[in-house]
Amino acid sequence: MSDDTEFWLWDLEVETVLDGRTPVCRHVEGEAFRVEGEALVFPEGARVSMYALAALLPLLPAKQRPTDPADWMSTDAEVACPDPHCGGRFRIRRTARRTFSHAATTGLPDRRGTPYWEDEA
Repeated sequence: MSDDTEFWLWDLEVETVLDGRTPVCRHVEGEAFRVEGEALVFPEGARVSMYALAALLPLLPAKQRPTDPADWMSTDAEVACPDPHCGGRFRIRRTARRTFSHAATTGLPDRRGTPYWEDEA
């Protein structure tokens, strides 16, 4: 693999949805955060339950990657709050595609380039 090899990931928006269900945990309809590369981006004042976030985190990298259209990761968009009595759900929506270079994201010393966050304008 050369140092200039590129790949892309989806940016994501993760939005709280209730659809008339009653939450037990602190879930506010419409509250959202974004995933941009490896970064979670929260608007000022936004709050997400750490338990809900713990349930979401393992799915986010998979949702960022290209998947077959028939794969459930491509079609299923809502994740339930881990509290079985809570009505909160989190809708994960793919937004834009973001391109990265291998050299800007690798930890391999002989293949490293400028970290991608230092190149962002």
